[in-house]
Amino acid sequence: MRSTKLSIITIVLVQVACLNAYTQKFENLALTPPMGWNSWNKFGCNINENIIRYAADAMVSSGMKEAGYSYILIDDCWQAGRDSLGFIVADPEKFPSGIKALADYAHYKGLKFGIYSCAGRKTCGNNPGSRGREFQDAMSYANWGVDYLKYDWCNTEGQNASESYSLMSDALFEAGRPIVFSICEWGLSKPWEWATEIGHLWRTTGDIQNNWDIPDAKEGKCWAGGVLINLDMQQGLEKYAGPGHWNDPDMLEVGNGGLTENEARSHFSLWCMLAAPLIAGNDLTQMDPVSKDILINQDMIAIDQDKLGKQGYKIKDYGEIEVYYKPLNNSNMAICFFNRLDYPVQVEFDWTSMSLSATRDSKPLLLGSKIDRKDNYIEGQYSVWNVWQKKSVGTTSQKFIASLQGHDVIVLRLTSVTKK
Repeated sequence: MRSTKLSIITIVLVQVACLNAYTQKFENLALTPPMGWNSWNKFGCNINENIIRYAADAMVSSGMKEAGYSYILIDDCWQAGRDSLGFIVADPEKFPSGIKALADYAHYKGLKFGIYSCAGRKTCGNNPGSRGREFQDAMSYANWGVDYLKYDWCNTEGQNASESYSLMSDALFEAGRPIVFSICEWGLSKPWEWATEIGHLWRTTGDIQNNWDIPDAKEGKCWAGGVLINLDMQQGLEKYAGPGHWNDPDMLEVGNGGLTENEARSHFSLWCMLAAPLIAGNDLTQMDPVSKDILINQDMIAIDQDKLGKQGYKIKDYGEIEVYYKPLNNSNMAICFFNRLDYPVQVEFDWTSMSLSATRDSKPLLLGSKIDRKDNYIEGQYSVWNVWQKKSVGTTSQKFIASLQGHDVIVLRLTSVTKK
């Protein structure tokens, strides 16, 4: 009991000492966008240790681990309360073996383990949050072998976001175990402007929902955004992302049944172009072949995980047809053509002028240009690889012509064959 009391005193002293200290975070973590699985999108609060163990098993057996997915993340509703000394405890019915045993199981599988908390006194699911207990909770996470913390923003009335997240970042650092810190503040206070020295990734949107679009939602004010709303909110944020600090448009809905095959492919491809964290949210034990093929497409994952660490961005916006560009290592690049229309179009892209034209049933479409960046030119010659068709489609010495289906993408990886 004496040692426990001393530990509590130590926590309090450290917390007071760090209030005026510069924020510290663990470096050399998340040098590429984190990849893994989170329980929330599919299971919400209906979780238990078997669901998490089975997800870990399936991540390995499905080939996702081999493809680069490494984190098994428990979201909200694992908590039961706090013990007599204020330490957080897991729900004994849902997690009878305890959180450390679950972390050990993930590590045994060659995976990493993550957990959830909230900057308020209560989480979004009305469970105990970490406000006032930051250093105690960080110590628990370190003792359990946690590798990743998602830190939410519910029930935080009167709190300052940067201060609240700085405090937990300090607590994690003082606990001594390298833990990726995921800031889930929904982009309300523009964390991309202040969180680089605090966290390894930060949410830029409200929670994603299992749908393509919400017709009447207002951009930036929707807490249940579909794929398109969350995508559009990334415009202009590319300069804030890089190794160890990533914009996060929220988790993947691939495999949850709310998207068509074309939409799921677009969702995944565009997140890869954005260098977004790839956190699956489906039931890995019941994954259909189409969803599996999308989630483990190695060429797309290589684009997301490219070590140059550049977030892609929109270089052409013709209203319903868009072109995204992502610089890659070794002077290579990825180009993504995205069709928001409900119907297929024929596209023709001129690499020399970086200009696009489109037809429908052989009739030209009038494309109104909303964005036309002039700073991305093709110098020299590149070989062109169609990522989803998995085949070479010539070089940049000739125009690229293809059919682009409704709500679908064409992603091309360009590899330099001449020196610039």
